[in-house]
Amino acid sequence: MKQTVLNEEFYMSLKQLPKPQYPFPDFIHPDFQQQREEYYTWIDTEYIIHSKEAREKHKKHQLADIASRGCPFLKTIAELRPLANYTANGAMMDDYFDRCSREEMYRITNHIMALVTGKNPMEPAENGIFHLFWVLRQDAIKCEIPERIYEKFTRSMKDVFVGYAEEKVYYRTNTIPPLSMYLLIREETSGVKPYCYYVALQKEYRNLPDDVFDHPFIKRIYALSSLMIGIHNDIISLPKELSREGDTMNLVKVLQQEKKISLTQAYEKALELHDNYLEEFLLLQKNLPYFDTFQELVYDYVQDIGIMIAGVYAWHTNDTFRYMNGGYVEGEYPT
Repeated sequence: MKQTVLNEEFYMSLKQLPKPQYPFPDFIHPDFQQQREEYYTWIDTEYIIHSKEAREKHKKHQLADIASRGCPFLKTIAELRPLANYTANGAMMDDYFDRCSREEMYRITNHIMALVTGKNPMEPAENGIFHLFWVLRQDAIKCEIPERIYEKFTRSMKDVFVGYAEEKVYYRTNTIPPLSMYLLIREETSGVKPYCYYVALQKEYRNLPDDVFDHPFIKRIYALSSLMIGIHNDIISLPKELSREGDTMNLVKVLQQEKKISLTQAYEKALELHDNYLEEFLLLQKNLPYFDTFQELVYDYVQDIGIMIAGVYAWHTNDTFRYMNGGYVEGEYPT
């Protein structure tokens, strides 16, 4: 009862607390409305495993808008479609398998990866999560995503799902992880690293050599982007995750436990950590290593990763239904 009272006091003060801010402009893809309509169709045709209530809630989440805001400079909706698929299907899949076991999540991951990499080229016989991932690969082939970038995209996608598997240990036992474990897992489960590679399909970035994408400075920028988005997601979803047992992978909860401090103090420390990551991101962008003739292009690529971060945050602040009381979708996978 005491904890409930404390949480209610925190909710009252939450609106007055500072929020993340980014020095990057906010854009949205011109075909975002058409992509929304396709997203609704995916839910109606592929997500028949979900209850009608869950499907209607997912429509209100506008998950495809994350892709439209994160990569607003893709030339066509054909190029946007695989990213919107990964985003919406990945998020809805995460909801559906919310309370499955670590072992089950690894089996699911292996099945998905065989489909998106082409290791298993056979179209799934039934519509659903796996069929939609098979469609993702077909759409990527149609719009001629360079194979080396697609491989980086799918490899990082696997790391997201591995993160989903590892966090199940904490969800199923209603355990808050140590900070070091949280950061390791959250860097992947934010789902951002596939976005960092997909940003390279915009403008002329696909011409950058692998030495750029694989450079430690650039990989650190990917990590910082992942952590910033993971943290701002935690800040926005905090009211929901304080009210549900098992939602333990939230930085504010982690810091409250680790530092033995109040919720408000933990919130402030979470935002401070986020802002430190943002400062490091900007420092790295300003002091990029020498990339010869690609120098200006690399700087612009990093800038568009920043625009991706701001775009994802804009989705979080514009489409808030997913994190409102009663707006989230409970896991329906039979455990």
